[in-house]
Amino acid sequence: MPLALLALAISAFGIGTTEFAVAGLLPDVSADLGVDIPAAGLLVTGYALAVAIGAPLLTAAATRLPRKTVLLGLLGLFVLGNLLTAVATSYGLVMLGRVVAALCHGAFFGVGSVVAAGLVPPQRRAAAIALMFTGLTVANVVGVPLGTAIGHAFGWRTTFWVITVLGVVAVLGVLALVPRQPADPAASLRAELAAFGNPRLWLALATTALGFGGLFAAFTYVAPLMIDVAGFPAGAVTWIVLVFGIGAVVGNLAGAKAADRALVPSLLVLLALLALLLGLFTITAAGPVPAIVTLAAIGVVGFATVPGLQTRVLDAAGSAGTLASAANISAFNLGNAVGAWLGGLTIGAGLGLTSPSWVGALMVAGAFGIALAGARRRERVEVAA
Repeated sequence: MPLALLALAISAFGIGTTEFAVAGLLPDVSADLGVDIPAAGLLVTGYALAVAIGAPLLTAAATRLPRKTVLLGLLGLFVLGNLLTAVATSYGLVMLGRVVAALCHGAFFGVGSVVAAGLVPPQRRAAAIALMFTGLTVANVVGVPLGTAIGHAFGWRTTFWVITVLGVVAVLGVLALVPRQPADPAASLRAELAAFGNPRLWLALATTALGFGGLFAAFTYVAPLMIDVAGFPAGAVTWIVLVFGIGAVVGNLAGAKAADRALVPSLLVLLALLALLLGLFTITAAGPVPAIVTLAAIGVVGFATVPGLQTRVLDAAGSAGTLASAANISAFNLGNAVGAWLGGLTIGAGLGLTSPSWVGALMVAGAFGIALAGARRRERVEVAA
C-alpha cells in the first residue's frame, strides 16, 4: 500500500479519538458541567449533526481545490475545535468546540476515501479505504481508552488537550507524506451533483445512516450501561472501551476483505448479524461476562460494515464520487446523531439503559431491508440491460 495511506490513517486516528472519546467520559462530563446523561449525550448528537451538515457543504466548496490543500485546511479546523473544547468552561462552549471539530470530520473522510481509492488498483479499493479507516478503529483501541484514562485521572478537558496535539501531528503527517496534486481540471460541482440522480446512491446512503446509526444508538450510552446494569466499576470503562475498539479493528480489516470479494452479499450478512447482536445485548447486559463478550462482537460486526458501506457508495456514484463519498460520511453521522438522540429519549422516558440497544436493533433491521431492496433493484437493472 502507498505510504500516503499512512498519513490518512494518522489523521483518521486523531479524528476518531475526538469523536468517540466523549462516550467513555460521559459520566465525567455530565457531572462537571451539571447536566444529565441524556444532555451530555447530545454532545455526541451535536458532533454527528455538524459532520452530516458540514461534509457535503465543505466538500462542494472545495471541488476545484487540490485535495492535499483541502485535507490540511480541514485538519486546521480539527485543531481549533478541540482546543476550544479543552478550554471551555460551559456546556455551550463545549458544544461549540465539538461542532467546529466536527466540520473537519465528514469532508476529510469523504475526500480521503477518494484519495485512498485512487492510490490503488480498482480491485483493492475497499482495502485502501479500510486502511485509512483503520486509523479510526485503532483510535478505539488506543486513543479512546487512553483518552478515557487520562480524563478520569486528570479531568476530561485534559483529554481534549491531548487530542489537540494529535491534530497537530496529523497536520504534519499529511504535509510530509501525502503528495501534492494539482486540482482536477475536469472537476465539476455539476458532475458531482449529477451522481445523486442515481436511486442506487440514495439507497446506499440510507443503508449507511440506519446501519451505523443503530450501532451508535447503543454505543453512545455504553459507559452508564456497563456501570449501572452490567455491574462493572467506573474504573473498568477504559478497558471496556478497549475491548470494543479491538473488535472494531478486527472487523474493519475483515470487512474489507469480504467487501472486495463479495460486496453486497457480505454486507447483507453483516447487517443481519448486527441487528441480532444488538437485540441480544439487551439481555446479556445484565451480567458482566456476557455483556463484554456481546459488546466485543458488536464492535467486530459493526465496523466490518464500514468498508462495504463506503465502497458501495463509490460504486453507485461512478467517476464523480468525491461529493457522494462525503455525503456517505454525512449519512454515517446523521445516523449516529439520530441513534444517540433516540437512545437518549428512551432513557429519559424511563425505559432503562438497555433501551438504546433495542433502538439500534430496529435501525439496523431497517438498513438490512433497504440494502436488500437496493440489491434487487440492481439485479433488475442489469437484467434489463
